[in-house]
Amino acid sequence: MSTTTGSPGTPGPAQGPGTPGDQGSAAAAGPLIKDVTTASFMADVIETSRTVPVIVDFWAPWCGPCKQLGPILEKLVTAAGGKVRLAKVDIDQNQALAGQLRIQSIPMVYAFFGGRPLDGFAGAIPESQVKAFIDNVIAAAGGTPGDGGPDLAKMVADARALLEKGDDGGALSLYSEVLQHDEKNVDALAGLARCYIASGETEAAQGLLDSLPETAANHPDAAAARAALELHAAGAALTGEAAALEAKVAADPTDLQARYDLALAHFAANRREASVDQLIEIVRRKRDWNDSAARKQLVKMFEAWGPQDPLTIEGRQRLSAILFA
Repeated sequence: MSTTTGSPGTPGPAQGPGTPGDQGSAAAAGPLIKDVTTASFMADVIETSRTVPVIVDFWAPWCGPCKQLGPILEKLVTAAGGKVRLAKVDIDQNQALAGQLRIQSIPMVYAFFGGRPLDGFAGAIPESQVKAFIDNVIAAAGGTPGDGGPDLAKMVADARALLEKGDDGGALSLYSEVLQHDEKNVDALAGLARCYIASGETEAAQGLLDSLPETAANHPDAAAARAALELHAAGAALTGEAAALEAKVAADPTDLQARYDLALAHFAANRREASVDQLIEIVRRKRDWNDSAARKQLVKMFEAWGPQDPLTIEGRQRLSAILFA
């Protein structure tokens, strides 16, 4: 094993080599990253490895080094664009399999190809070494590291750019395509939640956010989606009162509570510019009103829309002009 760190043993249940098929066609079928059990190991690892190399990550929820290594493996396997798969095995939930494979310490990583083990390493190693390991596995399986397959990172970046330009339909299409290749791609899942919010499908967005792993709690797109959901929830009950609130503000421009409620109603109805206008006016009239509630809502809106959204950029400039005048 040329890239082995530590001394992993040779897994027991590997089958005969079989005949590796066309790697490109295999990459198109099924997700890149899977949670694998004792029952599914033969199909998801041994059989799948007959056409595309499969890296198996043996881990446990209580293992600190596993939490460091796992995201690195997922990131690099995703970046490989389908030339390799990742199977994640929780040894606490699959003790019989761990025993059969003689897993004595974790994290433990094995690569399979042609139905049998190809390479492996033990312990949490630096990302550069993990990348070298994956590149070697791809090369040993007859592939060329770094080429072929969709560039999922670029697709995510393009989708985010479309979303921030207001093209939530185009963004949704791209995010969905990414998820066809990697169903656990946090960037795409969080971005898709933002698309659902933009189209008013808040329940679907909430469901997606609830499905994200704890490690994605601080993901910027997930944070943006949660901020948007909070704003929608605050304004949803006020959307039917928008006309009455407009009349109240027109009759008494100093009624800052009515103006604030109107801003929330505008946001929930996707009248973004009108929402910003009302909150900016509150800050202009009395910046510390209600414990700076208008400024805090503006900041939350900018987070929901993202830093490159034209309205975020314009709104921040207007807010700064008032605060630092």
